[in-house]
Amino acid sequence: MSIATTGRRGTTRLKELLAPLGVAGATVAVFAFVGMVDPNQPGHYPTCPFLAITGLYCPGCGTLRTIHALAHLDPATALGMNPLAVAMMPFLLFWWGRWVVRALQGRPRRTTLAHPAWLWAFIAIVMVYWVVRNLPFGAFLAP
Repeated sequence: MSIATTGRRGTTRLKELLAPLGVAGATVAVFAFVGMVDPNQPGHYPTCPFLAITGLYCPGCGTLRTIHALAHLDPATALGMNPLAVAMMPFLLFWWGRWVVRALQGRPRRTTLAHPAWLWAFIAIVMVYWVVRNLPFGAFLAP
């Protein structure tokens, strides 16, 4: 199946592919920028507001350093900075791939990301991760 097909159906497929390709382009741009501008050096990025106000880590703390490590093909360091962000990446890649396949097949976009039970489970995991990484026995989860 060719992306550059002619006619109305091909134009519709190309339009449907623009959004997932735009997300892929933005993701590549973020990885390239964070890969070049080291978040471990002070002054390049703002401090996490939650960390600055409370002194506690939020679920996203360490994600820029995780992206930087992954951009430099260092998964061990990435896992040490934010293991939840690393664990989420295969799921995000799967959902993005499903989006591309649906666009190529000309199927309509789904209005739901996943079954609500999965979304509630994800929210629960993030909340537990947030609490545990700030407790003494969860210090290994801190960036």
